[in-house]
Amino acid sequence: MYRTNTYRWWNVIAFLAVITVNILSNTLPLGGRSTKEISDQFYINITPAGYAFIIWSVIYILLGGFVIYQLRRETGTRDSVLSISIWFILSCLFNMAWLFLWHYLYIEWSVAAMLMLVITVSVIYRKTRRISYPTTGEMLLIRLPFSIYLGWVCAAFLVNVGIVIHKNGWSPLGLTELGWSIALLCIGAILALLISYPSRDSILPLVFVWAYISIAVEHKDVDKILITSFILAAILFIYAIWLFFVRSRERN
Repeated sequence: MYRTNTYRWWNVIAFLAVITVNILSNTLPLGGRSTKEISDQFYINITPAGYAFIIWSVIYILLGGFVIYQLRRETGTRDSVLSISIWFILSCLFNMAWLFLWHYLYIEWSVAAMLMLVITVSVIYRKTRRISYPTTGEMLLIRLPFSIYLGWVCAAFLVNVGIVIHKNGWSPLGLTELGWSIALLCIGAILALLISYPSRDSILPLVFVWAYISIAVEHKDVDKILITSFILAAILFIYAIWLFFVRSRERN
């Protein structure tokens, strides 16, 4: 029986909508504020350097590759595509919701939207890691995009949590701002380990390495943030290399 991809054009529309909202968020900009202006307004000890956000371009290019891949007749009806299509649409909706809430300064609600984005991308990620004997196309256009995407939204979510804590003047567990900033960095590193190990994914930890180095660069004058970020980045980098060789050995 011939199968069809019911969601393929919805995936295209959802992806184009995300790209459009992203463009408008900086050209209008939404709420009269650019993303950088809001980031500067809520500047905290784990705010990454500006260059780090280039990774969004990489993510959207790879997601564009996925959208094209799922449009093709030969590949669009593969189980690897059909199992994640509805979740991809949901992830696009939460991505746009986050942008609107962030730009209109509904910061607490934006964290809720980001959490839902993390959850939907996590579901997609888990499904992509269950692909048996993935083809080259599945490796490059399904697994790779969502490894990078999940790694980055997890790191971004922790920064957003930090912004909410800072904005409201909270002291979780009695920690100072420096203390909970370091705690969030450690939580991020632990998440990277826990998420990537079961599937021996060496890409996701490298996304955290990218984020942590950018944080160290941005906060080079804050010794404890600089040292913590570099140490965690080094640990995750070595871990990613180890995962790569472990996966290669298991495959062989």
